[in-house]
Order: sequence, then structure tokens, then C-alpha cells
Amino acid sequence: MSPRDHEAREQTPPAETTETTDTLGFALPEPATLTKTRVVSLALGALVVMGGAFLLGYLPKRQARAALEESTKVAAQTSARVAVISAKVSASDRAILLPGSVQPLEETVIYPRANGYTRRWVADIGDKVKEGQLLAEIDTPELDQELEQARAQLAQASAAIAQANANRDFSKSTFERYKQLTSAGLASQQDLEQRRAQSLVDEANVGVSHANVEAQQANIRRLTQLKSFARVVAPFDGTITSRTIERGALVAMGNTTPLFKIAATDPMRVFVQVPQDVAPSVKTGLNAKVGVREYPNKAFEGTIWRAAGALDSASRTMNTVVRVANPTGELLAGMYAQVSLTLPTPHRVLELPSTAILSDAKGVRVAIVDNDNKIRLVPIVIERDTGATIEISSGLEGNEKIVKIVGADLFDGKTVEVVP
Repeated sequence: MSPRDHEAREQTPPAETTETTDTLGFALPEPATLTKTRVVSLALGALVVMGGAFLLGYLPKRQARAALEESTKVAAQTSARVAVISAKVSASDRAILLPGSVQPLEETVIYPRANGYTRRWVADIGDKVKEGQLLAEIDTPELDQELEQARAQLAQASAAIAQANANRDFSKSTFERYKQLTSAGLASQQDLEQRRAQSLVDEANVGVSHANVEAQQANIRRLTQLKSFARVVAPFDGTITSRTIERGALVAMGNTTPLFKIAATDPMRVFVQVPQDVAPSVKTGLNAKVGVREYPNKAFEGTIWRAAGALDSASRTMNTVVRVANPTGELLAGMYAQVSLTLPTPHRVLELPSTAILSDAKGVRVAIVDNDNKIRLVPIVIERDTGATIEISSGLEGNEKIVKIVGADLFDGKTVEVVP
């Protein structure tokens, strides 16, 4: 024990020790005290431990960083060996498969043009009819009476012509006599003027009579034409797809009571919506193939017949019509179809293997080797991805030296060595 410890123990009041002993019944050990020497020793030991731990953790990392920087520097200075290729001009034709709807070449609903009652019908659903073939007959009793009345009125108008001619001739002769009587002083000038006016009126009556005859003839032609509509005939060759007429049914002229629905099914029309990117390539006469799931092993040959020439503002597609022969009636109106078109691409397309494409946060690019054997990353626009190859619509001229297999180690300005 140091002299200072002895002095501290000697300076402790004995009364307190005695009091503590009396209270607890036993003597407490003296409290430990840290000397300055011991504190300094502990601090030095802690510093040594922390320094050792720091050296053990920092030095390996520093060495690894230095090695990485050195390898990066060496890699930057060392020329990488790359194989280069040239972009190949892709075929100008592009095959597309589009959904379509099969519709008849012509389709119309037949309405009556005459009032009457259905006498009979001679065509039913599914019947093949020819243009002008009789489909139904209508009884028109009221129209028949109107026609008879018109003929009688024509006869009356014709008789009125003869009467008008007689009156005209009589007025002319009377006027001539009065001219002689007036010159002889046996008739007044007023009587002469009156006879002249009557002659002109009778002459005009002849023209009115002729006009009445022509009007009655026109009325008869109108009624006769309406009477011809009592025979309902097919407007074109086709198939009856609907019949809504029965014997004895009252029909009225107009579009309120349909009689038949007829469709021309050979050839058929297939409507397709061509997307905007190939719409400019749609030309009349191009070949097309139409397939339906009901005939999985058969392709119907067709040609592009019509194109709208404008894009729909909502779908950005162009309505196109493909005409398909259907002599055996295999294609039915309303069928869902798949139309295969081979259309030329409106712009040049270059083809590269998919290994030459670099896609990262900066976009889709290719690595080009310039004349100084340095890498230049160029952004491109992909037209179509076929898996093994990529079709490019813009970004390349076609004569560049493109790295065949691009990697993340290539960057702008890096010097490379082209493999022969």
C-alpha cells in the first residue's frame, strides 16, 4: 500500500467506522480507488486495441481498392478485342396476321313498294335466287281501281281535245266572217275584237286539252309502275337469309314491313383493320390469305379490293376490304377470320443479331467502332424483335462497323482491337 493510502486511512474518522459496524453488524471493505497511473494505463491499452482493429480492417480494404484502381487503369489502357459486323438490310416485305369479319359482297332488305295483301311467296330462307326471279306476289285492289280511274280520265281528256279543236275551228271561221262584215260596215269593231278574243281562247283550250291528256298518261304510267311492284323480285343474284312475309298479310308501301333479306355470298368481303405502321403499304390487288377456325387446314385465297385511304381517329387503323371467292358457300356471313397479309415496309429496315444490342438505363444502343478504333455507343429505334435478330428502323446508316457481342465493359471512347 502506498504512503498516500496509509494517510487516507489514518485520516478516516473512527466514529463513522464504528457506527457502520454497529449498524450492519460487520465491517465493510474499503472502497477501491483509481489512481492516475492506472487510468493512464487503461487508456493506453484501449488505444492500442482500437488502433490494431483499425489497422486490421482498413489496410485490406485499401489494398483491395488500390488493386481495383490499378486493374481498371490497366483495362482502360489495354485494347479489348472485339468482332464487328455490318447491319444487313432486311427484306422489305412484312407478314402480318390480322383479325377480320366475313361479310357478303351485297346485302339488302326488300320492302314493298305497293299497298295490298300478300297473295303468295315463292322463296324461303336458304334459297339461291337469280336477279329478277319472282319472290312473292301482292294483291293490290285499291291500286287496280286507281288505274282504271286514270284510264277513264285519259279517255275523257282525249275527248276534250276533239271538243276543243271544234270550238277553235268555229271561232276562227266566225272571226273571219266578222272581219268581212266589219269592213262592209255591217258589224261594229267591238264585235270584231270580241270574236278575235274568243278565237284565241279556243286556241289555248286546245293546248290545255293536250296537256291534260299528257298528265293523264303520266299518271297511268305511274300507276302501272306501282302495279308492277306487286311482283316482288330479287334485285341481284344471292341467297335469301330472311323471310318475314306470310300469305294474306297486309303490306304497306315504305320501309315499315320488310319482306325478305337477300345477300350475295360469292364472292365474300372480309373487313380488316390495318395498323398505322403498314397502312401506307396497302395497295389494291395485293394477295391475301383468309383462314377460319372451322377449316383449320384450308386457306382461302383473296385480294385486297378496297382501302379506306384514311385512319380511324380512335383506333389509328385503316379499314380494308379483302375479296374472297366463295363458290361452294363455305364462308358464311358474320364469320370471324384471320387474314394474312404480306405488305412491303414503307421504310428501310436493318437487321442485327440480338447480341449486338445494349439495353440499359440510357436506352437501347449499339456499339460502333469508328475509324480510330474507339467505341461509340449510338441509340437506335427497334422496329421488331424476332428473338434471334433485331430489326432496326432508325439510328444506323448501314455501313457502320458494329460490335457483334456487346458487353457492359464497353463505353464511349474505349480503344478496341478489331478481330480480323
